[in-house]
Order: sequence, then structure tokens, then C-alpha cells
Amino acid sequence: MSPRSASVNEELRRRSRERLLHATVELVAERGYEATTLGDIADRAGTARGLVSYYFPGKRQLLQSAVHRLMHQTLEAALEREPRTEEGREQLARAIDAILGLARDRPRLMRTHMAGILQAEGFVRCSEQQRLAELLRETVVRYGSPDPDTDYPLLRALLMGAVVAVLLPGAPMPMARLRAELFQRYGLEWELGVPPDGGPPGGTFPSPRQ
Repeated sequence: MSPRSASVNEELRRRSRERLLHATVELVAERGYEATTLGDIADRAGTARGLVSYYFPGKRQLLQSAVHRLMHQTLEAALEREPRTEEGREQLARAIDAILGLARDRPRLMRTHMAGILQAEGFVRCSEQQRLAELLRETVVRYGSPDPDTDYPLLRALLMGAVVAVLLPGAPMPMARLRAELFQRYGLEWELGVPPDGGPPGGTFPSPRQ
């Protein structure tokens, strides 16, 4: 049997890494962070346990990479869903709804992720986080920002703050209210994106632009 080519080996490594990221998201959502071990993740992914430490320096870094991958995949799917559009206001609305939707649909996972970011190690710089950043920055550019290098970090901070507010134990903010605040800040009509049932909470929104 001839040895595998470098490209084949690279593809196998990529798939193994992706299986680990996917398994991490599943297990932390099911069991929580403390109850999930690196061995559990390797077993769920069907990979050798030594591969976990080969790709990631620790469980916290693995989790952040896994959640950032989930976030950029969710955001990308929202931006590209039918009917597809390049209209910047609709793109920004979809981005806001996609990130808030993760807080609604995967509260344990997102709460654990945010708690890790707020600890000493902060953001993990990885390819998944970079892809998420690129998508958000591209969205700000399409929205028409004259200074995306300033406006992208502000959007990221506002989205992080909204996710924390939704997930705050004992005192969560209603998601519709947080969505309304973000949409009003950016001058977005309530009907853009994927509006929740019931209409905007209090106050009024501008009518959709013609």
C-alpha cells in the first residue's frame, strides 16, 4: 500500500478536528462543562484521545473553538438563507437574530461559553473565531459603515452583551426587548430578519422601507 499523500493526511486531520469540535458542542450542551471530560469528547468524536491535546491546549480552548465554529456556521446559514440578499440592513438584522437565536436555542452551551470568555484567558484566537469575525465585519460593511474597523468591534460587544443579558441567571432580559434595542440602535425595521411573534415590545418601529 502506497503512503497517503500530504493532501489526504491534511483532509483527515481536518475531519478529525471538526469531529472533536462537533462532539464538544453536543456534550457540553447535554451534560455541562464540568461533567464533560476530554476523554468523553474523544470517544464521542471517534478519535484517539491523544488527538485532543494535539489540536487544543486544553478543554476551555477546545470549547471556545467549538462554539465559535457553531456561531460562524449559524451566522453564515442565516446570511445565505433564501431568499438570498445583499441588502445590508436585512443582512445585519439576520446577523442579530442568528446570534440571539443561539442564546435562546442553546442556553447552557452559550452561558458556559460566555463565562469562559469572561475568565482570565479571554478570547481564544483560532480559525473559527477569525471566521466569525470576518462574517460580522463583512455584515457591517454591507450595512454601509464608513468605519468598519471601529463599528465591527462595537457590534460584537453589543451582541455579547445581549447574549449575557438573555442568559443572566435569576434576572434574564426578555429577548424581544433586547432585539428591539439593537434594531432601534441601527435603525432597522422590526419586520427585517426573523421577527418573533407578537410584534415589537412597547413603542413603535418605522415601517419597512420601500
